[in-house]
Amino acid sequence: QVQLVESGGGSVQSGGSLRLSCAASGYTYNNNCMGWFRQAPGKEREGVAAIASHGSTSYADSVKGRFTISQDNAKKTLYLQMNSLKPEDTAVYYCASRSGVYCVLRALDYTYWGQGTQVTVSS
Repeated sequence: QVQLVESGGGSVQSGGSLRLSCAASGYTYNNNCMGWFRQAPGKEREGVAAIASHGSTSYADSVKGRFTISQDNAKKTLYLQMNSLKPEDTAVYYCASRSGVYCVLRALDYTYWGQGTQVTVSS
């Protein structure tokens, strides 16, 4: 049974930084994708960043140059470093995983989900 547990959310001012973590258990990193998604109130869940087990990454245009996704295979932990945060980044952030090597940012493609962590950016 795959379990994903996010941590690291919080409240920051515009321009600040946060690092989200996602601890995975019951999970193997071979030929898998892991991703970060977010959902703001009244909006659809959107893909933020994804990383394949071989290391290739993809980002939403809205976060390119500000967010960095990474993973520590030994610790089975996924990270999202978020810099230059903006109020529009405010959302619940979810960690997700799926099998495969082509890691698209489409929520429907992901099988396992964490419970989410709140990120609030004030102006």
